[in-house]
Amino acid sequence: MSTAIADSALDQLFNLARTHHHWQARRVSDAMLRRLYAIASQGPTSANGCPGRFVFLSTPEAKARLEPHLAPGNVAQTLQAPVTVVVAADSEFYEALPTLYPHSDARSWFAGNDALIEETMLRNSSLQGAYLMLAARALGLDCGPMSGFDKAGVDAEFFADGRWRSNFLINLGYGDASRLHPRLPRPAFDEACRIL
Repeated sequence: MSTAIADSALDQLFNLARTHHHWQARRVSDAMLRRLYAIASQGPTSANGCPGRFVFLSTPEAKARLEPHLAPGNVAQTLQAPVTVVVAADSEFYEALPTLYPHSDARSWFAGNDALIEETMLRNSSLQGAYLMLAARALGLDCGPMSGFDKAGVDAEFFADGRWRSNFLINLGYGDASRLHPRLPRPAFDEACRIL
């Protein structure tokens, strides 16, 4: 674990990886989605709470349920993508802490503390969504993360009981690299970082 990964792996995960909006007509299998989650689920979360939940929309019927809640600019790319993931968070994630974090009474840290529950849900489901994207890239898939959607509408459509709550969306599949725009700049180290 103390050996750096190859530059080619860094290229696949970060340096050459891109956000895709156009997709090849190649299916992503259920087995691939299961493998993807198995890898992504290994990433760290606060007190191993794992509040992230993932709904993989892979059929036209499932996409039709999502479509009315998408921002107009996200409709075409989402309908074309083989899979769209609703990255959500379980508002009762702490109920599993006796199993997921058994060496301490971590459940008591959260029970009744709505502010801590909300903060932990958002931070850690966002982390878990990012782990899912990195795992997807590691497995040869491309990603198109999106926040342009009606959260209340998605929650009513897919999570009517209110326990799970949507965070963001990720289109998954095999991107059409011929349709990519030039890579956009990033802030330089001295603009974004401080060493103290």
